[in-house]
Amino acid sequence: MVSELYDLPNGWEWKKLDNLTQVNIGKTPSRSKSKYFLGDKIWLSIRDLKGDYISDSNEKLTNEAIKDSNIKIVPKGTLLMSFKLTLGRTAFANCDLYTNEAIASLPIKDESILDKYFLKYAIGVIDLEKEVDNAVKGKTLNKEKIRNLDIPLPPLEEQKRIVSKLDILFEKIDKAISLHQKNIDEVNVFMASVSNEVFGELEEKYEKQSINQIATIKGGKRVPKGYQLLEEETPYPYLRVTDFKDYGTICKNKMLYLSKEVYEQIKRYTITDEDLYITNVGNTIGKSGIIPSDLNGANLTENAVKLVYKDKKNTSNKFMYYFTKSSIFIVQLESATMQMAVPKLAIMRLGEIILPFPPVSIQQKVVAYLDEISQKMDKIKQIQKEKMQSLKALKASILDKAFRGEL
Repeated sequence: MVSELYDLPNGWEWKKLDNLTQVNIGKTPSRSKSKYFLGDKIWLSIRDLKGDYISDSNEKLTNEAIKDSNIKIVPKGTLLMSFKLTLGRTAFANCDLYTNEAIASLPIKDESILDKYFLKYAIGVIDLEKEVDNAVKGKTLNKEKIRNLDIPLPPLEEQKRIVSKLDILFEKIDKAISLHQKNIDEVNVFMASVSNEVFGELEEKYEKQSINQIATIKGGKRVPKGYQLLEEETPYPYLRVTDFKDYGTICKNKMLYLSKEVYEQIKRYTITDEDLYITNVGNTIGKSGIIPSDLNGANLTENAVKLVYKDKKNTSNKFMYYFTKSSIFIVQLESATMQMAVPKLAIMRLGEIILPFPPVSIQQKVVAYLDEISQKMDKIKQIQKEKMQSLKALKASILDKAFRGEL
């Protein structure tokens, strides 16, 4: 418990969250009724919790969905907190809205006792991962766990003083973090412009071919209905879209695995480092990359495809990867994508995308040139990320001091 870690200043006391706020959990209407998601009522999932005040969502509900599912409204100004998988992300409702079951709304019971802005900061010092029930799959709290969270509570005037001080300090730190993020964004824009220039020149000099002419496109495979992927490592990794990094490889930190029995059922749907993966479903369509060789033979999600080259000797996989980062590819990709509730790129349409396809010796020169620039840009980005991490650590240190009465 957090209360075991802190000796509170005089006049402060520990309070259970249940004594200070209500804990209300949202709902998800039945996904089998697509009409439920064609309305205009804001309905939040964790991915919508960006920034301190929320007034829009990726998906919206109809009045019928709200009535049939008995979803309770969250009034404007209420503090929201995520408590499944992404733990402790907070924001305020900037209008009346609704949430799914991964977000709790925390209306204050008595504002003469607790300042809601103080509560937002207080949640930031709780190590929520220590509160997770290990018997539950994934990082998840339940309603009872949330109610029993310990909150360090000073008198109201002290709460307001702490909030005012933290607001000023964090605004300055957040501005510095934003500047470093802007530098990273500018590096990404520069890298994209270099890629566009290179492939623009190739378009003028070499014949064009469709992806279908160069490769066979093969889809991944979903696991059997009701099957839960395994956290414990087996010889059968299963690559999901969430494992695909933005810069074209795989994040191994949270990989999931198949049992031998399930692997035998879907063992034809694997990928190697000689293939290129491309996502073709959802909001990350077009995310591409090459897996590391130690994952050769891993199973591929149904939300991605792989390019298997017809003439591997004369096709550079890395060249094809860099092509997917160019505007020539992206423009065609956007045109080929079917805009639905869940965007989808058909294999046939992906195969029709055209690219300049020079001899393999030229492809290799292009790769060497772009690799060199990419490595330099990566170093710049790494420096910016390290500075951002230092600033975030500074925020955590200041927050810790504030709740020890040292601010």
